[in-house]
Amino acid sequence: MSVLFTPFKLGPRTLKNRIIVAPMCQYSSPDGHAGHWHVMHLGHLAISGAGLLIIEATAVEAKGRISPDDLGLWSDAHQDSLERVLRSVRAYASIPISIQLAHAGRKASVAKPWEGDAQLTPAQGGWVPDAPSPVPYESGEATPHELDHAGLGRLEASFAAAAKRADALELAGVEVHSAHGYLLHQFLSPLSNHRTDEYGGSLENRMRFPLRVFKAVRAALPKNRILGLRLSATDWVAGGWDIEDSVAYAKKLKALGCDYIHVSSGGLSPDQRIPVRPGFQVPFAERIRQEADIPTVAVGLITEPMQAETIVATGKADMVALARGMLYNPRWPWHAAAALGAQVDAPSQYLRCQPHDKPDLFRKPGA
Repeated sequence: MSVLFTPFKLGPRTLKNRIIVAPMCQYSSPDGHAGHWHVMHLGHLAISGAGLLIIEATAVEAKGRISPDDLGLWSDAHQDSLERVLRSVRAYASIPISIQLAHAGRKASVAKPWEGDAQLTPAQGGWVPDAPSPVPYESGEATPHELDHAGLGRLEASFAAAAKRADALELAGVEVHSAHGYLLHQFLSPLSNHRTDEYGGSLENRMRFPLRVFKAVRAALPKNRILGLRLSATDWVAGGWDIEDSVAYAKKLKALGCDYIHVSSGGLSPDQRIPVRPGFQVPFAERIRQEADIPTVAVGLITEPMQAETIVATGKADMVALARGMLYNPRWPWHAAAALGAQVDAPSQYLRCQPHDKPDLFRKPGA
């Protein structure tokens, strides 16, 4: 029996299987609003057969967007536009849908990837980013504005308000983005956090604001919503954030009511040197799972069904997440179920495509 396709209790919800569609930025939200692209994009992924779908990194304020076309949830109008998309998707898909709440910090105000990914000036439609310290991501970029205590309070409130909107949208839960060199990760790493107040210096101080934000989000969500966090387990730079720090962070998060840790890595510094290979981040998920005693999601070049099966069956992680692989093949869970002799959900309109040699691949509607 496939472990990958067994149910898993994630906080207050039980997922039908252990495959997660990871959040993936689409850079297709004019003024932060979800629209027709998201109906098509999320619609494909919602019938993938995965156990959970996480909507892309969603900015909690306008200045927190990576690009001017990032998705946002900082106003009632943004909530309304996303609700229209969700209404269309939910009409034909029962998959639990969560959302990743984020702030880009010093990595904000850049062009879309297919338009060069360069930092945008205010004259080009960009803005001066906020950050823990006035340290740009790359030399030659504009110096970000150092957040004062009033700014920290504003951002804490923005994360909490966005979480309340996620709850109003009846989303299954929220994932706080604390990875890939964005704002909360910038507070964690000594490479980007040069503060001398209570939010900088020691590990305890550098974790203080991210934990404050997480606590505010936990308070804003009812207990029937999943709450997790994505972190970068290491900066892949000497003297930066590392796996030992991540374990300590995960223990603090668990004490605050975190349901899972989504374990990625890198993104904070252009000096990173990442040994990319299949499953290269899985050992980080395994260590956090063991030492912090919290469910983990493994991600990163997980492409083959048996590879994913082995990860969960051997206890290296509780779940696996796919991102680019799911874009390339939005039916990856169907193919994985076929390869592993398991069952998966499919919409009634597609039941006729079930392979003749896999007559029990698709779970009966309503089961």
